[in-house]
Order: sequence, then structure tokens, then C-alpha cells
Amino acid sequence: MLNLRSLLVGLCAVLLSPAPVTAQVADPASLSPGEHHTVVNGVRLWYRVAGRPEGTPVVFLHGGPGQGGQTFARFAGPGLEPHLRMVYLDQRGSGRSERPWNDAYSLDLLVDDLEQLRRAWGVEKITLVGHSFGTILALEYAAEHPERTERVVLTAAVPDLQGALDLQCVRLERLDPTTYARAVAERPEDFAARCNPFAAGRAFVDGAMYPDPATMALVDATDSADGLSNTGEIGRVLFGGGLMRYRFDRHARLTMPVLVIAGLADFQTVVEPQRDLVAALPDARILEYPDRGHFMFVEDPARFAADVVGFLAP
Repeated sequence: MLNLRSLLVGLCAVLLSPAPVTAQVADPASLSPGEHHTVVNGVRLWYRVAGRPEGTPVVFLHGGPGQGGQTFARFAGPGLEPHLRMVYLDQRGSGRSERPWNDAYSLDLLVDDLEQLRRAWGVEKITLVGHSFGTILALEYAAEHPERTERVVLTAAVPDLQGALDLQCVRLERLDPTTYARAVAERPEDFAARCNPFAAGRAFVDGAMYPDPATMALVDATDSADGLSNTGEIGRVLFGGGLMRYRFDRHARLTMPVLVIAGLADFQTVVEPQRDLVAALPDARILEYPDRGHFMFVEDPARFAADVVGFLAP
């Protein structure tokens, strides 16, 4: 998820990530059921395979940056795994995967990590299911490797991060003009949006993601289970390197079918840029969930799983 903690840490430093290096796979990457570790681009990545033993691997790309896939696996997994060959990947610096000692983070490197895994698995194509920040990674991988991408599901998508931030400012101005004025005054000179919505405080940001505070409690508890937590390290580097200005612009390369699932009560990754994305893609459609927020697969896991399975395994 694109949350306050990750974003605030991301604004604190301006660091550029190194370019991808040749994959270094210590052991053959496997698609057998269970947990796996394999070294890719100098970092040991963790992933878990579950569900059907055959078919196109459906790789889940989590948000954060740095959240890990445990919440999605807990809530969406039971409805997806009877029908799909699921792979829950913790991106570098996230969950159970290794944090690179040299802050080696960039979108290009994350995309290459995924491509090197696909090659090591020995499969022609993969399907991607991205959430929040993970939708950026899914979009970039699919645009870079359209011939290797079978289908794409984007939930709480961020095709235009700067535009989403601006819409958060519009909402803040409508709800609380005084706090909006402070957010404008506290906007860093190089900030992408017209105000700094994070200056409104944690309650505003959390309220934008969670129409029901009980959902936030479930997500926080699951994210922190087994001692896992988002360190903010990857967000610090990516946001410092310009991610705040991210805007997807390679629509014509996404020739595969794309499904977007948006919560209409999600004011963190607002619906308008997601509708614009669908209109610009060659083969895409959108499902909008009324009264659902940033974690619709936690709020309504049965419907979410049925919609995804209907799209990926008709």
C-alpha cells in the first residue's frame, strides 16, 4: 500500500538506485508448492507457491513499497488457490526477502528481478496481480515484456501517482480548508502535487484508505505477524529517486487483457486515473466496488476472488 509511513520516509532522502546487474541464481528456482529462496540480481528473494500444480504462474506483486504479500495471501489466497497457480513474491527489501546492503532499489531492477525469476522457473509466460505500488511494477513489467505477460490484474492501481496526489489535495480542500492551506504551505518545493496531503496527518491518510477502521486493524495485524514489518527502506529510495512523479505512458504495449478493480471509497488511489488507464489500454475493463477502500480483498474477499478467477480462469 502507498501509506503515510512509506511516503514520509521516502521524502527524506534523494538516492538513485543502480542499474540492474546479471542475475545470480544460487539454486534452481522452483515452482513446486511451498516456500522458496533464490538469489536474483545479488539479493535473496523469498516466494511461496500455492494452489493448482499446473498452469500459468499468477504472481502477486504487493504494495508498500515494502509491505510483503502476507495480507493478500491470507485474505484473497483461499478463494484464488483452488483455481490458480499462485506465487506470492516478497520483493527485494520486503517481507521475508533480503534487504540489499547497498540500497539497490529501482523500478528497472524490480522489473528485472521478476523477469529473471520467470526465466529461472522455465515458463514462457506469467500472469500478474498487482496491488497499489505493485500495480506500478505490474504495468512496467507488462510494458517491458508484453510477450511474456499473459494477463494483468490491477487492484487499487496507481497509473498516475502525481494525479492521484492532486486529487487527494482536492478532497482535503473540500473537507478541511484550514488544513489544506497548511498542506500547501508545507509542500516541498520539488513535491509533485499542488499540496502535501501527508501534512494533513495520519488520520486523513488512513481515512482515505480505510472506510472501516476495523479493516486497518486487520491489515496492520497481518502485516506485522511473524515479526514482519515495512522498514520504509525501499520507499525512501524509490520516492527519493522520483517515484512521486510516476505516470505510466506505454499504453500501446499492453496488448494483453487487463482487469482493473477499484474501490470507490478508496481516496488514496482514487478511481479517476484508473478509469483513464482503462480507456487508454487496448484490451481492458474496470470493476468498481462501491463502499470499498484500498484493501477490497480484505473487505470483500469472496467477491474479489470470484472476479479475479472469472477473469483469469474463465
